[in-house]
Amino acid sequence: MDTNSKLSNNTAVILVSHGSTLPYAEEVFTQIKEKFIKATGLATEIGYMKVSEPTIAGAVEILKDEVDDLDRIIALPVFLAPGIHTNIDIPQLLGLEPLEEDPRCPDGNYPPEHYLSIADDVDFDGEIELLESIGPRDELLDIIDKRIGEALSESKLDEDAKTGILLVTHGSRLNYNKEFATELYNKFEKTCDLPSSFGFMELCGPSIPESINKLVDENDLERLVVVPVFIAPGMHTTHDIPHILGFLEAHEHEHSHDHGHDHDHSHDLTPVEFDGEILYPQPIKADDILIDILAKMVDEKL
Repeated sequence: MDTNSKLSNNTAVILVSHGSTLPYAEEVFTQIKEKFIKATGLATEIGYMKVSEPTIAGAVEILKDEVDDLDRIIALPVFLAPGIHTNIDIPQLLGLEPLEEDPRCPDGNYPPEHYLSIADDVDFDGEIELLESIGPRDELLDIIDKRIGEALSESKLDEDAKTGILLVTHGSRLNYNKEFATELYNKFEKTCDLPSSFGFMELCGPSIPESINKLVDENDLERLVVVPVFIAPGMHTTHDIPHILGFLEAHEHEHSHDHGHDHDHSHDLTPVEFDGEILYPQPIKADDILIDILAKMVDEKL
């Protein structure tokens, strides 16, 4: 991509992330940032919604120091699906109007301790353009296929073992995440010759246990590849989903479920009825294909 031909000395990018109490996400997003800068040449900083640093307002300050006469910031949410964070939280943290009414707080008067109440205001006189989330792009299928291949290369079973694929994602009370997962899976199913399905970690169905039990029951599987459709490793991919899959004992799963999401992170603990091999590859992370997607999204706005 010849992004450099379009570069403007007064434009910069914020890669917006959620933030995590675990170090994995920050490590991955640092790699994403470094690869993105190399691919585009654009001044770029990560802005975390909460927990991690720099904050979104802090990222703006860093870019103001880095870019002389900065007058335009492109904010790119590195989120797979739209939702409350991309449509309500991130716009407000950028000093923009939310894209829809907040079902958590319809009057807009957040409690004093809420992260939207305590966040620093963005101090910037130029233009801030907020892009959409990544969405169910065809290129994500290439990453999923890569993760499946990596997992199968570690299998202890023969090549001809009957294998199924399960795509798993977070889930949401709103329809956005389910729409994203459904559309992405529908694309995946057309390209995959193996029995497959998808499931949600929480908040909507089908749950991971429900999908696994149905997939195994209908196909007499010997091996299952469970692909986490998440950007970065975090509590969900390293604790919650492994616990649901039976990889962790109950005491290993003891951690606070209060991550500031205003929901209780209750999971479907229906037993997974599968005695075969479960392979669980890494999430997307700083894959070169993801970097290409992000670079193209910004390039379209330059």
